[in-house]
Amino acid sequence: MTVPAWNVMVATCPSRTSLAKIANKWTAMIVIALSGGPLRFGELRQAVDGISGKVLADTLRDLERDGIVDRTSYDEMPPRVEYELTALGQTLREPLTALGLWAEEYIEDVMSARESYDKRVTPAAFT
Repeated sequence: MTVPAWNVMVATCPSRTSLAKIANKWTAMIVIALSGGPLRFGELRQAVDGISGKVLADTLRDLERDGIVDRTSYDEMPPRVEYELTALGQTLREPLTALGLWAEEYIEDVMSARESYDKRVTPAAFT
């Protein structure tokens, strides 16, 4: 059996949808938050500032479907549910954490570049 040659640069390649999902800002932040271990829904929502409950629930469901996040429901009162990275999800920890660190380290450079660009391309009549 031959292994297909997956290529994210080809529009019809299924790996492209995976890349798009992983590159999603909420996915990256959820993976970074879960890198420290299992969290409950409310803890995740608190860790990922600005995410709505609906977007968090939808993203977690997508990540569970893709085998990146595991959802464990405990049979106790009150009910308790925890989310954690699967073995597959763990493989995303390093690259997504590095991406988050890059964003924090270079934000001043990015903001400076944006400011320079905006000064160059904004017509004088609008400034």
